[in-house]
Amino acid sequence: MEKTYNPQSIEQSLYQNWEEKGYFKPHGDESKGNYCIMIPPPNVTGSLHMGHAFQDTIMDTLTRYQRMKGKNTLWQVGTDHAGIATQMLVERKVAAEEGLNRHDLGRDAFIDRIWDWKNESGGTITKQLRRLGASVDWDRERFTMDEGMSDAVQEVFVRLYEDDLIYRGKRLVNWDPTLHTAISDLEVENKEKQGSMWHFRYPLADGALTADGKDYLEVATTRPETMLGDSAVAVHPDDERYASLIGKFILLPIVNRLIPIVADDYVDMEFGTGCVKITPAHDFNDYEVGKRHALPMYNILTFDAAIRSSAEVVNTDGTANNELDNTLPERYAGLDRFKARTAIVAEFETLGLLGKIDPHGLKVPYGDRSGVVIEPLLTDQWYVSVAPMAKTAMEAVDNGDIKFVPQQYENMYNSWMRDIQDWCISRQLWWGHRIPAWYDEAGKVYVGRDESEVRAKHKLDDSIVLRQDNDVLDTWFSSALWTFSTLGWPKDTAELKAFHPTDVLVTGFDIIFFWVARMIMMTMHFIKDENGKPQVPFKTVYVTGLIRDEAGNKMSKSKGNVLDPLDMIDGIDLESLVTKRTGNMMQPKLAAKIEKSTRKEFSDGIEAHGTDALRFTLASMASTGRDINWDMKRLDGYRSFCNKIWNASRYVLMNTEVQADDAAEDSIGEALDCGQHGGEMELSLADRWIIGLFNETVKAYDEHMENYRFDLAANTIYEFTWNQFCDWYLELTKPVMQNGTEAQLRGTRHTLVTVLEKMQRLMHPMMPYLTETIWKRVQPLAGVEGDTLMLASFPEYQADKVDSEAMEDLEWVKQVITAVRNIRAELNIAPSKPLNALLRGVSDKDKARLEANQVFFTTLAKLETITIMSEDDVAPMSTTQLIGDMELLIPMAGLIDVAKEVARIDKLLEKAAGEFKRIEGKLSNQGFVAKAPAAVIEKERAKQAEYQRDIDKLTEQKAELAKLEG
Repeated sequence: MEKTYNPQSIEQSLYQNWEEKGYFKPHGDESKGNYCIMIPPPNVTGSLHMGHAFQDTIMDTLTRYQRMKGKNTLWQVGTDHAGIATQMLVERKVAAEEGLNRHDLGRDAFIDRIWDWKNESGGTITKQLRRLGASVDWDRERFTMDEGMSDAVQEVFVRLYEDDLIYRGKRLVNWDPTLHTAISDLEVENKEKQGSMWHFRYPLADGALTADGKDYLEVATTRPETMLGDSAVAVHPDDERYASLIGKFILLPIVNRLIPIVADDYVDMEFGTGCVKITPAHDFNDYEVGKRHALPMYNILTFDAAIRSSAEVVNTDGTANNELDNTLPERYAGLDRFKARTAIVAEFETLGLLGKIDPHGLKVPYGDRSGVVIEPLLTDQWYVSVAPMAKTAMEAVDNGDIKFVPQQYENMYNSWMRDIQDWCISRQLWWGHRIPAWYDEAGKVYVGRDESEVRAKHKLDDSIVLRQDNDVLDTWFSSALWTFSTLGWPKDTAELKAFHPTDVLVTGFDIIFFWVARMIMMTMHFIKDENGKPQVPFKTVYVTGLIRDEAGNKMSKSKGNVLDPLDMIDGIDLESLVTKRTGNMMQPKLAAKIEKSTRKEFSDGIEAHGTDALRFTLASMASTGRDINWDMKRLDGYRSFCNKIWNASRYVLMNTEVQADDAAEDSIGEALDCGQHGGEMELSLADRWIIGLFNETVKAYDEHMENYRFDLAANTIYEFTWNQFCDWYLELTKPVMQNGTEAQLRGTRHTLVTVLEKMQRLMHPMMPYLTETIWKRVQPLAGVEGDTLMLASFPEYQADKVDSEAMEDLEWVKQVITAVRNIRAELNIAPSKPLNALLRGVSDKDKARLEANQVFFTTLAKLETITIMSEDDVAPMSTTQLIGDMELLIPMAGLIDVAKEVARIDKLLEKAAGEFKRIEGKLSNQGFVAKAPAAVIEKERAKQAEYQRDIDKLTEQKAELAKLEG
């Protein structure tokens, strides 16, 4: 093996070999069961970010673990067509390169451009997945717009329509005025903004007066332009101030339309004047009030968010209302919404109807792609009536067919499902699954899998002109079919039978409703078992936390705190990192701020850590909490862990392998006799201890994996590998390697090789590259067959290999050695200096342990003599450590320079006393105590107590030294 661990030299070639050999594919043997994970399909326009790396590490760990358990394993990979993002990207590309927009090209030509882009540049994220070591079956890679997916989407749409679960209607949606499409709530980013609250006076009609004699009602609004679409003013039914006015009317200014005063519990009597303008066509809350009171809805905005020349009046059932006056003032027609806002406020002031204007903080909805303010707008859209499916989907969680980990996310799921609204599935885009609906010239709609089916089904000859709906389906619609469509549905495939239901879905809490719930509903509606019972898409939903920066902030480009997983794998210099974070920023001040913080945090750039270190770090942080603060120091630490494993493996190989060619240092040599060939073999206490401890580690690891506690599984590996195998066992083998008999040498070599080989199998799911490389080297020595560690069997817990007595004895030996080392550290005694030990309170069992393990105490603790004292013996001035009931005493005479040690302690005492006094002064300051939070005061008191303990301990040590000096 190379002397230095260099992940860059092994990772990419290893992965290429794995993929070429087909190791990621299901092996087809179902005797130990099937196992399947569906990757949440990343956007085809995207690139790997920390969230992807985190979730993909977890999924790959599970997949590799179950594959090694012998299961017929499939990790299904694929990408999402990302309707809005992809269309925007290609539109910009066409504009930049050809000076054209999509309308210049026409729909078919523009879609061809998107496919061209996808085929040339749409594989970025899949290349990055390979770098992360993802063992997905690339031969089964799917795309949500591929032919098979299109078949599934059409089939689902048609069947839902035939089941009266899909309909078309005019309802309120989030409308993006730039992209000209409805968008989902997930694509709306609410930003805190400082705005204004304008108070308008609406004159009462027919001479009505309020209880205090006013001839108007005062309403407040943050969006003055919407008053052109007001349908009513609402008051609370219990508000005595307005009780006499309920059912009467106000005359809407500017528009001069009579609108009623209605009573509704939605109104907060204590807020403002207790009067609320109701605009059902332009506010989601008002829309619900409007439905309760059967109010007409006045749509006053165009798709560009400009004022219409005349309002579109709609009844609450979505039908057009042609009876009510739809007039809007001509002077506002075509005016942008924000310009109209300014003009309307000015006109109210001119009319003497403008009250006060208050500064008001509010949340403003922005489109996450376009960056413009989103408008609630009445539009014709396609909807899925999801309530019937939601009932079945909730039952699947209630009865345990689907489990959430952590369990508390079941509450989030259920709360959303209980209040579920019909799902708007249409988008006004060109890129996506075009809705399989056709219209004749009279506007009658026909739904079918294609036009020929529609004509045949409805007996329409060629003389009847049909046009297909221009809209496409919401991207979430196709991804809701992901678990079964990727396995070949609507065909009854062997893969569908083998791998559905899938085993676990790994996802984030933010898309439980948008994706997880919809997958459950769709799957259970369309997929049934042989008894007709609805089939769940997955048995477990593992909800990951969000990866945040070290300060707990969400990673975003605008904050300049985004970390690229590949930069941590390969490394990046400071200048490249700065350019990466600030290169495309339009705001110079923000770019300068981000550059400064980047240079401060990463003064030397980011060094290469390799994939395994990154994966292990992510796994070790995968607790069941929601948020995870990234820590570069932990990544550095686990890079050191990889080095530790590498160096430990070199030690094992150096002691168990004879080089076939001394000149070729990296050639695999022949094994020394490690006990495989029938020679006499004697296992030392250390051998029996490490074998038992390894088996207990396997048992603990399995339990943690069963409970999705990847952090505990990673910590279990770390504790065994670093603290027990590397730090203790390898040291404990040295006496045998130096002076052992042939039988003892065989026993220790056998243990070194077999434990190292099994360790690679244990660690492989989390650290695939390092372990495969080491395993290939140790495999022939251990007599293990196989072409790859990926397909080797995972270690099994063997209770008969756990020698409890040996483990207890060795742990006792470790305690003695540790006690001596602690004394050396406390007294600054060199590790090489021989010591004489006194023991008091020694039991018969301890005596036997002492006699059997003298070599360890001599070589590892550097004890020259060990003397057992009786209870009556008076010990010389000594420092003492307790090991159970036994006292270990090291006489101090001659070990230290008393004067120097006293001087050192005096310095520590001076510093501790100074800190104690400083805190004492702070706590005696009444101003500080009065203003500081209780937690801060408690923290200061705790620090003061720690310093007092240090002072007491140091004073005691000084007194002991004085006795020695005397």
